[in-house]
Amino acid sequence: MRIALLSYRSKPHCGGQGVYIRHLSRELVRLGHEVEVFSGQPYPDLDEGVGLTKVPSLDLYREPDPFRVPRLREFRDRIDVEEFLTMCTAGFPEPKTFSSRIARLMRERAGDFDIAHDNQVLGTGIMELEELGLPVVATIHHPITVDRRIDLETAPTRRKRLTLRRWYGFLRMQTRVAKRYRKVLTPSESSSRDIARDFGVDPARMQTILLGVDDVFSPPSTLRVPGRILAMASADAPMKGIATLLEAFAKLAVERDVSLVLVTRPEPGGRTERLIDQLGITDKVSFVNGVSDAELVEVMGSAEIACVPSLYEGFSLPTAELMACATPLVVSRAGAIPEVVGPDGECADLVTPGDVGELEQAIAALLDDPQRRTTMGAAGRARVERLFSWRAVAEATAAAYEETIASFRAERRLQEDHRADR
Repeated sequence: MRIALLSYRSKPHCGGQGVYIRHLSRELVRLGHEVEVFSGQPYPDLDEGVGLTKVPSLDLYREPDPFRVPRLREFRDRIDVEEFLTMCTAGFPEPKTFSSRIARLMRERAGDFDIAHDNQVLGTGIMELEELGLPVVATIHHPITVDRRIDLETAPTRRKRLTLRRWYGFLRMQTRVAKRYRKVLTPSESSSRDIARDFGVDPARMQTILLGVDDVFSPPSTLRVPGRILAMASADAPMKGIATLLEAFAKLAVERDVSLVLVTRPEPGGRTERLIDQLGITDKVSFVNGVSDAELVEVMGSAEIACVPSLYEGFSLPTAELMACATPLVVSRAGAIPEVVGPDGECADLVTPGDVGELEQAIAALLDDPQRRTTMGAAGRARVERLFSWRAVAEATAAAYEETIASFRAERRLQEDHRADR
């Protein structure tokens, strides 16, 4: 098959969507398919054999100057103007404007592909592709309505809540578009239920395909650092529950020789940095970001315990990757995390999301029980080897493509026959 894989931002360190693009595209190529990724900035890291077509935006949120004002010569067309004006009114334009650019591109290139795969763009322009003769499958990792709810609940002021409502304005579009897809892939049953509830997608149109873990994630060959706790959060956002972990860690640090490594890029002067300073744990907390996969695996394998304190996850790739590194886990009983780790206590201890005391006690108990840490780590590694394979993801996804193509072509033939009979 000839596959167009669409993603408005795809760099792996931007989160799970970028990781998904890289590993799925690689495995589809290994199965013998042709894959071309269409992406806006930041562009993806792709493996040999995977094509890339850059779909440049104004890149308004790039580091180190997010929310920048472009020079006049940077504006190329009305889509660029729409992108900038949406940002100026506190909205997030990228899903909409990326989809418009894709619709324009595919007017010339739709015939080059058998199917298009939308990686959670859910923009109005994507729906034009079927009118051009190109069937579309979508992956929805989780409905961003959940992010909006959590951000609004934790917003400190009325003004901030108003800004957030504008920022999440693109969700009205995503809700309309999601309902129209003939096939939606999700990474967990939890995410599938939430998509049906919040986006109104027919469950009969959804298929759950668990995500994979790359082979680079493996148990460490060196001793773990005593007292080191690790947490991974691709975004410095309330949904990741880092504030809960910091408060629990501060209590542990009063009587224990512990350290905390956060794999994230904190917003300068943002809530995480301010809370660390308020809790007086600056000398015990360090950050890791922008590292290679090999360096990341080394960091993940260096911790005695890892914590995933998220308030919600549609799957949680970091959880599965930590299990692959045989790192014992304390995780939130939230979203799809229980699906990833399995029965409570086997591969991880599960705690109530947002409960500082329960999280503190669970970490302390695991720190005091080295034998249980070893058993838990081994069980996590075994579960990953049994369930989480990118090859299996690609095989199931390719089968979903074939089903969708057949459905689309049968529908088109019926329409043609109906026109011929009139």
